[in-house]
Amino acid sequence: MKPEKRLPPLVGRLWLLGSLALVLAPHLLRMPVGLALGCVVLVGWRLLRDLKGWELPSRSLSLLLTLGAFAAVLVTYKGGFNRDASVALLSLMLCLKLLELRTLRDGMVVVFLGYFLVITGFLYSQTIFTGIYMLAVVVALTTALVALNHPAGITARSKGYLRLAGGLLVQALPMMVVLFLLFPRVPGPLWSLPEGSSAKTGLSDDMNFGQVSDLAESEEVAFRVRFEGGVPAADRLYWRGPVLWFTDGRRWRGIAAKDPRALALGQAQYERSGEPIRYTVTLEPHGKRWVFALDLPARSPPAGGQVRGDFQMLSGQRIDELLQYPMSSYLEYHTGPLDADQAFLGLRLPDDINPKTRWLGEEWLASGLSDAEIVEQALARFETEPFFYTRQPPALLSDHPVDEFLFETRRGFCEHYAAAFVTLMRAADIPARVVTGYQGGELNPVGDYLIVRQSDAHAWAEVWLRDRGWVRVDPTAAIPPDRVEAARDSVRFTSTAPVVLTGVQNGWLEQALQQFRSGWDAVNHGWNQWVLGFNQRRQHDLLKRLGFGDVGWREMIAGLMALLAGTVAVVALYLFRPRQAGLDAAARLYAQFCGKLARRGLARRPNEGPLDFAVRAAEARPELRSEIEGITDAYARLRYGQADPAPWLPQLKQRVKRFRP
Repeated sequence: MKPEKRLPPLVGRLWLLGSLALVLAPHLLRMPVGLALGCVVLVGWRLLRDLKGWELPSRSLSLLLTLGAFAAVLVTYKGGFNRDASVALLSLMLCLKLLELRTLRDGMVVVFLGYFLVITGFLYSQTIFTGIYMLAVVVALTTALVALNHPAGITARSKGYLRLAGGLLVQALPMMVVLFLLFPRVPGPLWSLPEGSSAKTGLSDDMNFGQVSDLAESEEVAFRVRFEGGVPAADRLYWRGPVLWFTDGRRWRGIAAKDPRALALGQAQYERSGEPIRYTVTLEPHGKRWVFALDLPARSPPAGGQVRGDFQMLSGQRIDELLQYPMSSYLEYHTGPLDADQAFLGLRLPDDINPKTRWLGEEWLASGLSDAEIVEQALARFETEPFFYTRQPPALLSDHPVDEFLFETRRGFCEHYAAAFVTLMRAADIPARVVTGYQGGELNPVGDYLIVRQSDAHAWAEVWLRDRGWVRVDPTAAIPPDRVEAARDSVRFTSTAPVVLTGVQNGWLEQALQQFRSGWDAVNHGWNQWVLGFNQRRQHDLLKRLGFGDVGWREMIAGLMALLAGTVAVVALYLFRPRQAGLDAAARLYAQFCGKLARRGLARRPNEGPLDFAVRAAEARPELRSEIEGITDAYARLRYGQADPAPWLPQLKQRVKRFRP
């Protein structure tokens, strides 16, 4: 019977179903319930079929189910084949293939479809945990591949199959490393498929009351920063992001990159003083063009980006993959005279909105106070009056939300204070704008870098003062600590140390948890740096250090093909070289046994089989008959009887070792 017509052994089919369950599990959690349930039913039915011996469905029924699954995906995803729809369809087709798994050839197809589905897991996540999990799935699939092809598929030999699969993957590691380092990198991520989903970043081009407060509990990492020198004080760690100019009284929005008014902002100009702060940012992908830096950036962002006239930094392309870029900033600066366009934008307020706030700003202006004194007056109001900083502010439902916040609720998050402060300044004829980004960060003592999380998202204000230029003013920082409801928020302006649990009884536990958390994040940071961050630029730098100069992708492909051809040639020479009898373990042991007898004058003849030789040797040395027959029996079982090597090979080894003719 031809191999492709042979039904795969049961142990191979069970390994295959188990490995497919592992590779499908993460996708099932992302799929709609109906499609996920369909996959579970198909895999479960195949398992029961293999255990109970049920008949496989007819080809017409399989075809009908396939068409139904295709239609279900179309209806569920409304006809769009984005990333999610494509992976869901592939998962369903793989499960449907189990309905017609009749031959070894079908099993091989399912295994390689499983390998392909493993790759799709990285379209959703590229964390080190995902990498470890997918490696375990690949080991399981490879074990299934071995078990399917073993002629004596026995469940008891599963450990041997697993060991063989692991050995095969270990042998593949050198080639994997070579391909990782030398395979040409394409600009942009391989997984940037249309998803129809929102950006991952916590910030936006606009700001509504309550938007930034939604991020307060998110522990997702926004970016990590490694400083060349010491870390600046926490109250100077303002990571500049989108700058918001326009308001309708409730919503604030910035100037789009393609908006003609962005050109009217001019070029970023300022007079700096002191030495710059130098650092490297590792930015998580967020689907926008923003890149972050401390005020004020002293160099342009990567990928052909720009620093606009309002000091907002934009990359040349969307940040869809991990981005690492060196940066330097000045913390002491003077932005110079006010541009006419910025003066116009910085004073605009909607008519008939928030009249009480406008009246208060106009009253300060009419009182003869200077611009700096008006700023101090506003900050003193937040400090002395019963304003509270809370992550759960009451909803502002009136048509005049800033009035409602300043004169009624007086409870809010950073965007409430920034928006109210800028509205007051503009009403007092002081150019002002809202800046969003992140403030502070948590120092990781294990990796010696700063972690900035989504919970550090922040909004503050900038005002233009005649003798100082644009000046950062953070009205949130004016709230006294006893009126800040969250402990984390009360210390974010004064420390970069992790927030610890309160109480002596929790000291050792918190210290252990914090140490583990820092260590795990350091591992993730290393993964980001050396694996996910190994982009086209770093690959070219590596090749230059190795002496290859500026190598293009064509030369890299040609070099890889030559390397692969050479590797295949070496392996072929090894596999097809003339073999002597006894290259496998059992044959080598039997050769040692024959050698011991030959040294005593009982050499095995060239045409003499093991059993005939055993008879002749036993007749010549009857005192060794039991040992000779035992060694020969063990060797014959391993060599010709396809016995399980787990018990028999160690037995043969011990017998040969103890044999003393």
